[in-house]
Amino acid sequence: MRGRKHTAADSSPRSAGSGYAFPTGPRLFKRRLFSHWREQSAIIRTAADWTVLLYIVIPGGLLGGRFYYGFWSGAVPAWTTVLPFITLLLLLAVLLLTGGMVLLLQEGDLLFLRQRQNWIRSILLRGMLYSLSVTALKIAAVYAVLLPFIIRGYGLSPAAAGALLLLTVTAGWSIKLLGHIVRVQRQGFRRWLRLLPAVTVPAGLYVWLALLWQNSPLLLLAAAAVYAAVTVWALRYRLRLQGTFLSDVREDYKQRMRIAGLLLRGVLDKPRPTRYKPWIFRRSQPLLSSRQPESRFTAAGIKALVRNPAHLKLYLSFTGVSMSALLIAPAFLKWILFIVLALLMCYWLSSFWLLFAGDDYIGILPFTKAQKAAAGSKAMLILAVPYTVLCSAVVCIPLYGWWGLLLFAPLGFGIGTFIARIYSTIRLTEH
Repeated sequence: MRGRKHTAADSSPRSAGSGYAFPTGPRLFKRRLFSHWREQSAIIRTAADWTVLLYIVIPGGLLGGRFYYGFWSGAVPAWTTVLPFITLLLLLAVLLLTGGMVLLLQEGDLLFLRQRQNWIRSILLRGMLYSLSVTALKIAAVYAVLLPFIIRGYGLSPAAAGALLLLTVTAGWSIKLLGHIVRVQRQGFRRWLRLLPAVTVPAGLYVWLALLWQNSPLLLLAAAAVYAAVTVWALRYRLRLQGTFLSDVREDYKQRMRIAGLLLRGVLDKPRPTRYKPWIFRRSQPLLSSRQPESRFTAAGIKALVRNPAHLKLYLSFTGVSMSALLIAPAFLKWILFIVLALLMCYWLSSFWLLFAGDDYIGILPFTKAQKAAAGSKAMLILAVPYTVLCSAVVCIPLYGWWGLLLFAPLGFGIGTFIARIYSTIRLTEH
């Protein structure tokens, strides 16, 4: 009898969890939450020294607090009379569309917690509640900054401002959950087909209701109650989902690595997806009519720049910034600035060619130094002329009117050719 009682005691629910380091799901979630906080703080410490950060946070906080107090007690900024109230609502709607859910699930749970589905549901529920709490704090912080403009600038009553805050928080909760449900259930283009209406429809409805009932606190509270009901339904529906564990882990990892991705965005390049065919020049058709080896080499260099997303983005970005700078520059500085910018563009194009021609793979090909210089000169000319022609149009048309329409193309072609020849002689011939 004693042996049977001992066996029964060993198989009791309490003893079943004694083999785990954390006997309950809530305690395991608490451990993972603390580990998540330590992980995020360690990521931040790798990019920011707390001693240096204090010299920025303390003066910035004091200065920001002084301005914030001035917004409440002093004159309201003039832009509140120019910008409509919907601009503020659109800003809040963009805030609602950012971020995601942190569930704190791990890959090993599929193996070690397979027989304890209630633990996984417990972690899942607490992870969603934690994410919604973080969302509420984020919205409340931004809303507190905008509150002086909402009350004093746009004339909302304190009751209406509080009701609008509740509507914003509940709308953010429902948008987060609806978007998360779509992300873990669908992949590929089907995900986007369902994700766009799942998040944009409630966000657009939030903007419309807040604009329509901005002076009706009770109606705003009623709309917040509807969003809260949608949130409760989405929570219960999410807990009943089956077969989404791997998607849950993948989405959770993306959210936990979001801060690291932001800090490393300017340090590491984003991995390029593998493509079997390029987007531009898919059939590798010849660019130049000449079949000389130098022309083939020129075409290869042009394709290498255009097919590389980073190089093409830099070329287009520099062109757009240059055109904007020339457009707003004073008349007496336009031509000087145009020449300086064209020199910078041609210098970058010559540097790109030197890297391309000096690649180990190119070194296998039997090109002489003169052939490489000739091919680089032609490639620089072809790539520089579109840039100089567009910039010439931005300079000539505002300055000379109808005459500028006739002058910008030959002037741009001539300036681009001249500067490209100079760099070809100075840089490419030497190398």
